[in-house]
Amino acid sequence: MSRSALKPRTIIAAMRSGRSRISQPVVPLLAVAVAALLAGCANRDSITVGAVPDDYRTNHPIVIAEKNQKIDLPVGAGDRGMTGSQRDTLLGFLDGYDKSAAPTLTISIPSGSANEIAATAAGRDFARLAIASGISRSRIVITTYQSASPEASAPIRVAYVTVKAQTGRCGRWPEDLLQTSENKHYADFGCSYQNNLAAQIANPTDLLGPRKQSVIDAENRSGVIDVYRERGISDEFLGNSEVEY
Repeated sequence: MSRSALKPRTIIAAMRSGRSRISQPVVPLLAVAVAALLAGCANRDSITVGAVPDDYRTNHPIVIAEKNQKIDLPVGAGDRGMTGSQRDTLLGFLDGYDKSAAPTLTISIPSGSANEIAATAAGRDFARLAIASGISRSRIVITTYQSASPEASAPIRVAYVTVKAQTGRCGRWPEDLLQTSENKHYADFGCSYQNNLAAQIANPTDLLGPRKQSVIDAENRSGVIDVYRERGISDEFLGNSEVEY
């Protein structure tokens, strides 16, 4: 074989070896670039997800705030004073009045309505009933408001301000539950539970901290200890420490 026939093969081999030498440093550079891009995406996603609250206690917190308790009592134009049903309803409403805080009890009587005379007489009876139930006379305010129609009978509104545990209103549906693929709570999740829990709290200040301990009943405590000593401990508990399932 002549020397000239070897030249093309030598050139091709040299080109292949040169190309392999050029491509070798490119592979590590591409790996580093891809790793940097993935790290950047992961870091961005973790920050975004961590900033979105996904706890019903955070989305619907129970807060302590003032709330206006009110009730509208209808009065007929032919009534002469407070009726029995009005009395029972008003007494039930006044059960929630905190006499220790002693907020102002407002009795709003309609003016210019068809039942103006009957409502005025019933409003005075409401005030007497409130005083009889333990509310101070100085904390009762009787006011009037203009009726929307002179031909209609307007109710008497009784109201007072109290401090209660409460949450925001439920029923927020900003998006369709079927149109999301994220594994997160929907906007209204836990709202009814938080509202029910807040409604069951008799003393809202219990959420702020524990109450002061009451005085120990030494006599009752001694009686309980005496009963425990007289009964002793059952032999079954002393001699058998095994549990059978």
